[in-house]
Amino acid sequence: MDHQQSPETICIQGGWQPKNGEPRILPIYQSTTFKYETSEQMGRLFDLEENGYFYTRLANPTNDAVADKICKLEGGVAAMLTSSGQAANMYAILNICSAGDHVVSAATIYGGTSNLFTVTLKRFGIQCTLVDPDAPEEELKKAFQPNTKAVFGETIANPALVVLDIEKFARLAHSHQVPLIIDNTFATPINCRPFQWGADIVTHSTTKYMDGHAMTVGGCIVDSGNFDWEQYADKFPGLTTPDDSYHGITYTKKFGKAAYITKATAQLMRDMGSIQAPQNAFLLNIGLETLHLRVPRHCENALAVAQYLESRDDVGWIHYPGLKSDKYYGLAQKYMPKGTCGVISFGLTGGRKAAAAFMDKLKLAAIVTHVADARTCVLHPASHTHRQLNDEQLVEAGVDPSLIRLSVGIENVNDIIADLKQALA
Repeated sequence: MDHQQSPETICIQGGWQPKNGEPRILPIYQSTTFKYETSEQMGRLFDLEENGYFYTRLANPTNDAVADKICKLEGGVAAMLTSSGQAANMYAILNICSAGDHVVSAATIYGGTSNLFTVTLKRFGIQCTLVDPDAPEEELKKAFQPNTKAVFGETIANPALVVLDIEKFARLAHSHQVPLIIDNTFATPINCRPFQWGADIVTHSTTKYMDGHAMTVGGCIVDSGNFDWEQYADKFPGLTTPDDSYHGITYTKKFGKAAYITKATAQLMRDMGSIQAPQNAFLLNIGLETLHLRVPRHCENALAVAQYLESRDDVGWIHYPGLKSDKYYGLAQKYMPKGTCGVISFGLTGGRKAAAAFMDKLKLAAIVTHVADARTCVLHPASHTHRQLNDEQLVEAGVDPSLIRLSVGIENVNDIIADLKQALA
């Protein structure tokens, strides 16, 4: 058996394997198109009879190398980059759902994803039922319908910081003969590899920790290759019956474990085109090379900051799964024993008004609509991302009006705490 490389080595060396005399560093294949000697060669590529590059919307060597690195980090069989995390989640669902189908999703997921599922996909004719991820299995079973095709959740919810019980959700999905899709953005494969706990497909907003420098927006879908589409062929006809738009090929028969990602590329990327630019994939790869160094530092800093905030009287409440007092500490220890993420949610006793005053006084931490990069940053969802909602609607959406989302960076932790201290004073 081949030696299993560790995540640290994959971060540095995965994806791009130069041959003799080739560039040591992954090149940017900044070309829309690729040349062939004969018409017949090009024809075979269009028939999916041969592997190769002919148009960057479908495949590009830079993107493929980076997708392969993320695939190896997650322990999957195939992966595809997308233009954003939103595109990754949309494609992950649309690859197996069409009008008349249904999805079960944890209710605590990121607001952008929730809106995608409950508003936009509804216009496509795909229904979504949001469930309380902490509800017992008997209760959650009621959400399933005969037309349910997938279950979705986030390893660590943004910004609620709810830790998903992956094994429980995998059991539920598999007992209803559908795959479990997990958005692993906050934990990253450094802290959690959902495939080891029964998840079938993983998505990422690579914009966050993977890029790590707030330079490039991007997404990725990784398939474990573990879900047996053929066994439930009638549920997933898109994968198990001939595709007329590709000369009648059946993805599961022709591509085996790579069927899901091949279909996502050959069909969805062909028709919708949310590709990641090769230049962005190149920058993402530079971020990935230090992922294994940055993530532990984010977690170490965030825990120290969370402990400091917890000790203050003017902090009304705090959510951080690394704290022993946190509701999700046990689940975090099970699924992410090395650490969770660098994001903390907390509220001040002074509520919404105090949150704005505190944020305006911060010097080191910046107010930005971002999270999970090298720099400490902060956001007040009620005033920013969710400002169209009133207090009642905010609570319904799981966002406390006083909630401050603090993304702890990799600066010196004493400097971060000093900044919080002066702003709170």
